[in-house]
Amino acid sequence: MSLIARIKRFLGLEAKPEKEEKVVEVPKEEVEKVAEEEKAKPRIGYIHLSGCTGDAMSLTENYDILADLLTDMVEIVYGTTLVDVWEMPEMDLALVEGSVCLQDEHSLKELKEVREKAKLVCAFGSCAATGCFTRYARGGQQAQPAHESFVPISSIIDVDLALPGCPPSPEIIAKAVVALLNDDMDYLKPMLDLAGYNEACGCDLQTKIVNQGLCIGCGTCAMACQTRALEMINGRPQLNNDRCIKCGICYIQCPRSWWPEEQIRKELGL
Repeated sequence: MSLIARIKRFLGLEAKPEKEEKVVEVPKEEVEKVAEEEKAKPRIGYIHLSGCTGDAMSLTENYDILADLLTDMVEIVYGTTLVDVWEMPEMDLALVEGSVCLQDEHSLKELKEVREKAKLVCAFGSCAATGCFTRYARGGQQAQPAHESFVPISSIIDVDLALPGCPPSPEIIAKAVVALLNDDMDYLKPMLDLAGYNEACGCDLQTKIVNQGLCIGCGTCAMACQTRALEMINGRPQLNNDRCIKCGICYIQCPRSWWPEEQIRKELGL
C-alpha cells in the first residue's frame, strides 16, 4: 500500500478502489520523466513570529504519520529550529505561526519576504489568523513595552488560507497537508475562505448565528472552545467575556457558519 493510501486510511479519507486499467507500453523516456516529477515533494517552510509554538506542537501530535509526513511526503526547507538555513528559499507553502509585532522590524521584514518567496501563505493558528490572545498583549522587551502592538499577519500581507485554532487540531493540520499534496482545492476551500477572517470574538455566534435564527443548539461551539468561555444555557451558547481570547474557533466550528455538503458526502462515502 502506498504512503498516501496509508495516510488517507489513517485520516478516514481513503478513496474508492480504482478500476483496473489496461497495460499500455510507454516509452522509457516518458516513464523517467513522470518518475522524476513524482519525486518532487512540496517544499514547506515554517515561520515563527509572536506565538507560543502550540501550533507546531499540535502538528507533532500526529504520531502515527509524523515521520512519513515530514520525511517522505514533504520537504522542510525553512524553519528556525527545523533547518540549518540562513537565507529564505522558494517555498510551495509557508506556515506562519503567531501574530506580528508592528514594532519588530525583523519580523515585519521576514513576513514580507515570506510573501515574496512562498506560493501559498497559511495563517497557521489563531494568533496568525485573528490575533487571538495577542490582541490583548502589551509585551516585548522594549524600553516601554506598553507601546507595542500585535496584529494578524493578514494586516500586513495577503494570506491564501488559514487554519484557525488555539491550537488547530492535529487532524486538521494533517488533512490540510494531504489535501495540498493531492491538489484537493475542494477540501481547502473553507480554509481559503477564512483567509480574510482576521477579527474574531465569541460574540460572533450571537450576532451571526443566534440572532439570525440559525442556531440548532448542538453545542459544537462550546466543545470547540479551548478556554471554556462558552457554555450552553437553555440550548443556546452563553459567552463569558473574561475567558474569551478572540481566537474565532467557536464560530468557525459552528456547523451553521458554513456547510460543505459535497465534502461531507465525500468523506463519509455517500
